[in-house]
Parts: sequence; C-alpha cells; structure tokens
Amino acid sequence: MYIRRLKITNSDGLIRDIHFHNGLNLIVDNTPSDNYTDTGNSVGKTTVLRLVDFCLGKDPKSIYTDPSDSNTIDENVKDFLVKTNVIVELALTSNWEKDDIVIRRNFSPNKRAVRTINGVQYKAEDFDSALGEHLLGLTITKPSFRQIISHNIRYSELALANVLKTVNPYTKDTEYESLYLFMFGCQIDDTDRRQELLDKIKAENAFKKRLEKSNNKSTYRTLLGLIESKIEELEAKKANLNVNPEFESLISQLNDIKCQINVLNIDIATLKLRESTIVETQKEIEAQYSNVDVEQLATLYNEAKALIPDIQKSFEDLLNYHNKMVASRSRFVSITLPAINKQINEKQGELKRLLLKEDELSRLVTKSDTYESLESLISEMNSEYQKKGEYENQIKQIELVEKAITEAQEAIRHIDEDLFSESYQSRVQSAIDNFNILFSSISKKLYNEEYVLKVDKIPCKGTSGYLYKFSAFNANLSSGKKMGEISCFDIAYTMYANKFHIPCLNFLLTDKKELMSDNQLLAIAEVVEHENIQFVASILRDKLPEELQDSKYYIVELSEHDKLFKF
Repeated sequence: MYIRRLKITNSDGLIRDIHFHNGLNLIVDNTPSDNYTDTGNSVGKTTVLRLVDFCLGKDPKSIYTDPSDSNTIDENVKDFLVKTNVIVELALTSNWEKDDIVIRRNFSPNKRAVRTINGVQYKAEDFDSALGEHLLGLTITKPSFRQIISHNIRYSELALANVLKTVNPYTKDTEYESLYLFMFGCQIDDTDRRQELLDKIKAENAFKKRLEKSNNKSTYRTLLGLIESKIEELEAKKANLNVNPEFESLISQLNDIKCQINVLNIDIATLKLRESTIVETQKEIEAQYSNVDVEQLATLYNEAKALIPDIQKSFEDLLNYHNKMVASRSRFVSITLPAINKQINEKQGELKRLLLKEDELSRLVTKSDTYESLESLISEMNSEYQKKGEYENQIKQIELVEKAITEAQEAIRHIDEDLFSESYQSRVQSAIDNFNILFSSISKKLYNEEYVLKVDKIPCKGTSGYLYKFSAFNANLSSGKKMGEISCFDIAYTMYANKFHIPCLNFLLTDKKELMSDNQLLAIAEVVEHENIQFVASILRDKLPEELQDSKYYIVELSEHDKLFKF
C-alpha cells in the first residue's frame, strides 16, 4: 500500500493537495540553512509527516503540540484546526491507478469528530483495529496496528535514534518480542494470553506484597503455633471451673458467634484489600507512563544522546498513545471486580445477622452469676481465637496468591515450551538469516557497511521464563551511522516483507534527512525506485545534492512565506 494523496481542506476550501509518487518523495523547506532558526518545523515540513500519522491513528494533539515540549500547545494552530474545521484526507493505493482506501479525520472533539475509512465512520476505540484490518488485513490485537507501522513513520526523536525500539519509551520487551516475531513471520497464537498471564503475575505479586507487609507466611505459621498452645492452656483452665451446663452452652454459642464475626470481618477486609489492589493495578496499567523502567530509559537515553541531545523532551509526547495500548490488559485485570463486590455485600449481610445474634446471647450470659468469674478467661480466649483466625486467614490468602502465581507461571511455561522449542528457534533464526541477506546487502550498497540483525534468548524479568530480544549491529564491528542503519533496516524490511508475503506498508516516512551525505541520499533514491518502495523525506533544499534538486522529486515546497497551513 502506497500514499497517493494528502488533501487538507477547511470551511474556506482547499488548503493543500499533495500528490505522492513511487520512489523518492521530498518535502522541501526552501528556507536557507543559515537561517534555520527561523524555520525547523515552523513551516510545516515535519507536519506533513505528522498529518499522515494522524490519519493512521495518531492523537490529534501531535499536530498542535510543540514536539520538544508536550506541555506547550500552539493555540493558534489548534484554533485554526478546530474552529475552521480542518479535514485531512489520506488516499492510499496498491497499484497507483485508483484510490483503494481513503481515510478522513478532523480535529473536532466528541460527536463532531470525523473518523472515516472509505466513508464509514468509526468510534475512537475501534479506529486503530479498523485501520489494521483495511491496510494490513490484521485479525489480531497484538501486536497492534500502531506498533506494526511504528517503523514506517519516523519523525519523533525516539524513532530517529533507534533502529528497533520505535513504539515509545515505555514499551515492554515482551511487546517488542511479539512485534518482531510478527514482522518476521513467526507470530504465535498465544501472544494475547501470554501477555495477560504476565499482567496477572504482576497483580498477584503486588497483592502478595501487601499481604506480607507486616509478616511473611513463615512468621504467621510460627505465631499461629504459639497461639494454639496458649488456647490449649486457656481451655484447660476453663474445664477446671465448675460451670453450669446451660451457661456453658450459652458461652460456647457466644464464643462461636464471635469467632464467626471475626472471620467475616477478616474476609471482608481481605476482599476489600484485593478490590483496592485490583483498582490500583488497573490504574497502574492505564497510566504506565508513571511506572518507568529506569534502566531501560537510561539505556534509551544513552543510545540517543549522541545524535539528539534533547531527546528527553519528546518522551512526554508519547504518553497519550500508550494508554490505548494497555486498554485490553486493564479490562482483563478488572474482570473479577463484580464477583468480589458481590462477595463483600453477601458477607456484610451475614455479618449484620451475626451481630444481632451476638447481642442476644450477650444479654443472656450477663444475667448469669457465673459470668463475672469467667469474664476475664473468656475475654482472653476470644482475643487469642481472633488472632488465630487472622493468622490463619493471612496464611490462606498468601497460599491462594502463591497458587495463582504458580498456575500463571505454569501456563506461561507451556506456551514457552513451543515458543522456545528447538524447531521454533530454528524457524526464528532462519527468518533472521533471510532478512540479513537483504539488510547487509542494502547497507553495503548505501553505506559500505554491513548491518545485521540478531536475536537472543534472554530471561524474562519477573517470571521464570524467557523472551526473544532482537537487536541490530554492525557486522564490521565499527560504529557506523545510526541514521544509515535505520534507513537500511526500513528499506530492507520492506523488501523482506514483500518477498515473504508479510503484511506491511510500502511507504517510509522520515525526517531530518539533512543528516545524510549527498551520496547516501542519491543511493537511497536509486534503491527505493528500483524496489518499488515509497520513501518520503523532509529536508532543507540547500542540503539536497544537485542531482536531486529536481521538481520531479518534490511533492511540496514550503518556506516562511508559504507555510503548510498558509497562515
């Protein structure tokens, strides 16, 4: 699928009608590089890429938010987009003869939002999956459509600094594993289930940590032994007292009721604790931007700082998209909440009944002459029985959590038996070998380097299992150029996907091509035309080699006097 046209209109009429073609497509900024402080994205060359991304499901804020500071909104641009009802139309084609898919979006909120594919309006929560189905024929939820196309559209600092980690800084290794297994034709059927199990283990571990906040299971068992010994002593003292049988029966009933009340109180407290834990876990999943893996983030920074010093600022801009990725896991974690709430209500009803019975028995007991002589002993016994019930319940809850964790880990182990079998590992390695033939060939041609991809089996943090971790490196063991490595990967992968009939988009969008040398950009132009790949790049005109300063490569020319939105 190729981009055929990007059309921008508003209530006043046509703003831009940008037509694309096969091979090299240049978005040219005519502002001289010695006056670059006056341009950058201000003329809108990167915005063209962002608008394509917007049509493919990106948050509208990406268009009017400062790319270096997600908290800074360009109110002029936002007002223009919303108040003049700007509509962006992206036409895609498979053969250049006609529009196969037409996507239309606007920037209006709520019910006034336009979000159509071939004239059919979609809800926000259904739009990405509909795009995946129309553009790639996807029938799976993981990896998501947005994850799959993340390498096709590179304008964020993260995507321009990393070959493989293109989604956002908070994407887990397990998600990247699923993504690249899919991209290299090694998708497994249990991807969704595996991720759910990993989330379940995380939630249960959080609950276990709260249960063992004061003491662990071993300590509770030790304390329980001491309490049982003390109860035996108290029971012996009670047996030596001359107690009227009828009174003893009342005391026994009252003691039993008190024990039931204590157990119910503990059960209700435990259920409420699990309820709050689930709610907290759900909130954590829905706002994972607040739960950053520092080591991973530090590694990411170190990789990117050499090329782009201010990369940190762009990470904040990616948080909104991240919430959509975790919606399904949020639903999975909270699925037990209705049942827990029902149990709480039922136990609270039973507790109310028992409290009434306790009050009735207490009145009968206090009328007896024997009451005063037994009061101290019974009070002490009740206290010990209460502790006994609390400790027994804590042990029970910890064991239930441990069982749930063990069962989830066992289920993952069964999935991983296939995922890491000798035959499957061989399949993955074969796919990588086939890709590397193209990757090394393209990089040799473009940069006189030999970039390759490798896959390692590494331990999966927080579980007893493993995962596949993909990484790119220079086979010549030289440092090379990250921008060159990225371009070679994207071109080689498109060739690979087409060769092995893996769903993919045949266009690549990238920013900051002024970082390339003339020879490399010329070589890219030649390769993408030969391989029928659409390569869209934004660039300063005076950074173009003379051979490419030709209108046949230009799809739009912008300047301080002719900005994208013309205002």
